[in-house]
Amino acid sequence: MSRPTYDVSVVTTVRDVADARLHRIVGALADVGLTVEVLGFGTAEGAPPQASAVRIAPRRGAAGRIASSLASPWRARGRVVLVLDPDAVPSAWVRRLAGHPLVVDLSEDYAALLNDRAWARGLVGALSRWGARASTALAGRADLTVVADTHVPPMAARNRVVLRNLPYGDYLPPPTAPDPEPRALYIGDLRISRGLFDMIEAVAAAPGWTLDLVGPVSSTEESALTSRLACDDVRGRVRLHGRRPPREAWELARGAWVGFSLLHDTPAFRDAMPSKVFEYLTAGLAVVASPLPRQAELLTASAAGTVVDGPDAATAALRAYVAEPALLEMQRAAAREWAPVEDEEYSRFAGAVMALARTRGR
Repeated sequence: MSRPTYDVSVVTTVRDVADARLHRIVGALADVGLTVEVLGFGTAEGAPPQASAVRIAPRRGAAGRIASSLASPWRARGRVVLVLDPDAVPSAWVRRLAGHPLVVDLSEDYAALLNDRAWARGLVGALSRWGARASTALAGRADLTVVADTHVPPMAARNRVVLRNLPYGDYLPPPTAPDPEPRALYIGDLRISRGLFDMIEAVAAAPGWTLDLVGPVSSTEESALTSRLACDDVRGRVRLHGRRPPREAWELARGAWVGFSLLHDTPAFRDAMPSKVFEYLTAGLAVVASPLPRQAELLTASAAGTVVDGPDAATAALRAYVAEPALLEMQRAAAREWAPVEDEEYSRFAGAVMALARTRGR
């Protein structure tokens, strides 16, 4: 096997290289002096600017994804292999036996997340959940297991580090004054369970409001979304921007009044603390959020937003911001006051990876 070329290879067999967590991880590793190559999908322009090398693979179907999951860890040229997706864990684990330390990053409870996928039903769903649980268990035996929150499995691991989706780096703009006309923002995956149509209905019934949606649209929602956006009450008021690298996506926070986080109460989201809430607050936006326990608790404690249960309540919140400018300013000021400044978790994570890169895999 050839001598490693980079300190770390970040491997994704599912995500676009514009993924925000991937960008934060690469940035943290580069900030401690590690060289990082990225293997994934999308375009090189969307990859983290701190990456030493980027290798883009074409997106293929289900068979292609399986092949990628098996082959990608072996294509990596880093001393340490860091995988971001559970389906690549088994192959990466085998490669670990050849002397390359393995880091697994699990950003979600993948077995629970499958309950939100229409295709994960019957035998296919059962096999997929079994595979997710098996890969998660194997991830616990990696040299370093990184999870995005305290509730994300595996709970038992050889070396488990919590790396929450707090903002890191300089991709977020500073807080700015709101635009003269009211505008809401959402950045993230676009699907029903993440409040896609709730946001649209809320804006449709709130005169004067517009909405910017940044992120990939789930294939199961594309047709319904196209039909809804063609209706007179929202035509021209809801703008789809597609997937964007983090810095480009968050430029749309300049001048926005509020950020949406209307995730539904699903097994995958119930205990979650969405990263976008932290990012909205850091950008100085008031937050309109569904009553998931942790985001509701944060917004209540910080007074930086409004907790709403359903699109009608979200519409009422939007109307209130227009009718009471002082309410909007009070919440935006609270957001600026609360905005997290937390690099400790990233430093701990990057230090642990550095130790693996410096002492093993040579």
